[in-house]
Amino acid sequence: MYLKKFVEYILSVTYYFFFFQLLIIFQPIQWLCYNLIGYNAQKKSVDILNFFLLLCLKILGTRIIFKYESEIPKNCPLIFVSNHQSTYDVSPIIWNLRKFHPKFVSKKELGKGIPSISYNLKKGGSVLIDRNGEKGVLDQIKIFGENIEKNKWSAVIFPEGTRSKDGNMKNFRHGGLNTLIQSIPSAYIIPVSINNSWKFGKKNYFPLPLGVKIKFLIGKPIKIDQTNSKNIISDIEKNIKKNIL
Repeated sequence: MYLKKFVEYILSVTYYFFFFQLLIIFQPIQWLCYNLIGYNAQKKSVDILNFFLLLCLKILGTRIIFKYESEIPKNCPLIFVSNHQSTYDVSPIIWNLRKFHPKFVSKKELGKGIPSISYNLKKGGSVLIDRNGEKGVLDQIKIFGENIEKNKWSAVIFPEGTRSKDGNMKNFRHGGLNTLIQSIPSAYIIPVSINNSWKFGKKNYFPLPLGVKIKFLIGKPIKIDQTNSKNIISDIEKNIKKNIL
C-alpha cells in the first residue's frame, strides 16, 4: 500500500512536470502559428500539443480507448454531446476527433491564466461563457453555433454544466444544447459516453491514479430536427446515461 502511494506521488510529479512544460512551450508556438500563418497552422499546433499531452499520460499507465458505433458523417457540422467527468475528457477528444475541428462550449474562467489552453479557447473557435448570465450565455452560444455551421466544424458541449466527481451523470441543462440545435440546422448530433476519467479527480488531482482505462463511446449520429429538439435531447441524455458504467 505504502509503496503504491509512493509510486503514485513520484509518477504524478513527473507527469505534471512534463505536462506544464508542454503548455509553456506551445504557448509561443500557437501565437506564432496564429499570427504569422493563421487558423489552420494554430489548429495543427494544438493537435500536436494534445498528442504529446496524451503521451504524457503513459507515465501513469493511462489507456485511452475510443469505440465508434457508426461512421461519423463528413463535410458537415457536428454537435458532440457528452457527459463530463474530469479535465482529462478534453485532450482525447481534441486528438482523436481532430479532423472534425472540435470546438468547446467552455466556462470563461478557463480563458485566462492557463498557458496554451486559454489561448486556444480564445483564438481557436471555442466559446467562453459566463454561467451566471443565462440570456447572454444563450446569445453567445447562438453566435458560436452559427460559426460552426458556417465553417462545418464540430461543437462539443457538456450539458451537465459541471464535472461529475463520482462518475454518476448529472441531469442535462437543455438551454445551451437546444440553442446549438437551433443555430446549426444542418448538423448531426453525436452522443459521447465517457467512463473512468472521474478517477483522476478522486484526490483533487494529486496524486493521480495509475493504470486508469478511460473509455469513450462515440454513438450513432442523429440528424437534427429543429421541430423535435426536446425529444432529441431527452433521447440523447438517456443514450449517454445507459452507457455510463
